[in-house]
Amino acid sequence: MTRVIKIGGRPQSDPTLAIALASDWMQAKTNGGLVLVHGGGDEVSLLQATLGGSTKFVHGRRVTTERDIDLVRMALSGSANKRLVSTLVESGIEAVGLSGEDATLIGASPMNAEELGFVGIPKTVNVAFLRHLLSGGYLPVISPVSRDSSGSMGSALNVNGDDAAAAIAIALGAAELLLVADVEGVMADGLVISSLTPETAAEMIADGTAGGGMRAKLEAGLAAVAGGVKRVRISDIAAIADPTRGTVLHAIGELS
Repeated sequence: MTRVIKIGGRPQSDPTLAIALASDWMQAKTNGGLVLVHGGGDEVSLLQATLGGSTKFVHGRRVTTERDIDLVRMALSGSANKRLVSTLVESGIEAVGLSGEDATLIGASPMNAEELGFVGIPKTVNVAFLRHLLSGGYLPVISPVSRDSSGSMGSALNVNGDDAAAAIAIALGAAELLLVADVEGVMADGLVISSLTPETAAEMIADGTAGGGMRAKLEAGLAAVAGGVKRVRISDIAAIADPTRGTVLHAIGELS
């Protein structure tokens, strides 16, 4: 079964990432393949600041103006994507860099244009295109910048990487969605919560226990579980090789 891994911006600079992914990719090639989705929020923020812009987030999602969308393209679909692909290729992985705009890999519609601007939520995934790459033995490395399939905002929308990864995992019927961050998992009182039910995760979002980026991860995880993905994990790079590490969000009836 296919596995989908989303890599946050900070873990991308960790030298152990390519090693962990190379090992996982070799195993996954004969078992449905591996798809990698990446973020790169710090790089977008730096580019915005360099060009005199500002950064604002609402519930872990970046407010994106019409001007910002090209900066997001440059940072995510450009430098972040190609740098990650280059690192993986050097490690022996047949990685192919893409964005959600390519072949309408991800079609999105505005999430809340009044509050977030050019931010989208995935609505469609070009599964045939992904399966074509996977069957050829390639590792798709995907920037979450997506095509505005609604046509209401323009050609592109800034989609949160966790949301993009969840949509792809659902579309592929992935065995697992792993959201890799710079923390070991969802924390409570300084300790990792090993397992969450959808109900508990929803409560953590509602009462503010999970905020910012972790809120976005849990929301994406809940969407994935609701869409049929049986197992979602939130953890760090070490969790790529260690299936017991991190916080697991299980579908109802899948607790173990």
